[in-house]
Amino acid sequence: MADLMLETKNLGISFGGLKAVQDVNLKIKKNELYGLVGPNGAGKTTVFNMLTGVYQPTTGTFYLDGEELKGKSQEKINHKGIARTFQNIRLFSNMSVIRNVLVALHNQPEFKYNPFDAMLHTPRYYDVEVRMRDKAKEILDVFGLLEERNNLACNLSYGTQRRLEIARALATNPKLLLLDEPAAGMNPNETAELMSIVKDIRDRFDLTVLLIEHDMKFVSGLCDEVTVLNFGTTLAQGTTAEALNDPEVIRAYIGG
Repeated sequence: MADLMLETKNLGISFGGLKAVQDVNLKIKKNELYGLVGPNGAGKTTVFNMLTGVYQPTTGTFYLDGEELKGKSQEKINHKGIARTFQNIRLFSNMSVIRNVLVALHNQPEFKYNPFDAMLHTPRYYDVEVRMRDKAKEILDVFGLLEERNNLACNLSYGTQRRLEIARALATNPKLLLLDEPAAGMNPNETAELMSIVKDIRDRFDLTVLLIEHDMKFVSGLCDEVTVLNFGTTLAQGTTAEALNDPEVIRAYIGG
């Protein structure tokens, strides 16, 4: 379908005969905010790992904007337009805030220069560096991080580090942004601010967002649709309100 950004068909993976995830079928429309939820151990991050090339699916396949990406490397998948964050923050902690974003921008074709330009500091080198720094500032400003740009990433608060990690992922110019528990460890004010930021970047950068999150208030306030996983299989799927009120979903979360 032309309006689909991500489609998975019977996506699954086994480890030593154990089916960790099986028959996951997602259809995520362009510009949609979509949630992948479920109890701990449901297989959510494993799905992210397959979509980003960390793991290769053993069954099924997946498509980004109509192009099959199964079997491609992490780097190739990123260049095709999928970027992600992680449950555990992975920043260059001893680099400045702006340098963390600049590292990601270096992968973009518009900011490439050859070793000759870099060694001799040619006009092209300076032109690219200026444009890249301007782009980094633009992205940081969206996340309220412009004033922090020269500070070391390790000196930021936990919630601010989360925002910086999303900013760095955004700098790779994705079509699909995967957020793995973006609100984890945040206080209510930070969570509300993050919700507003995610909506803003979806609209401003023409993004599709797929997120894993345990904060159901965050999911309900942000996502158009969700898929609920449990023990590696799909338990429910549909609009956020319908899926989260499904008796089987409630039972999976609270037991009984």
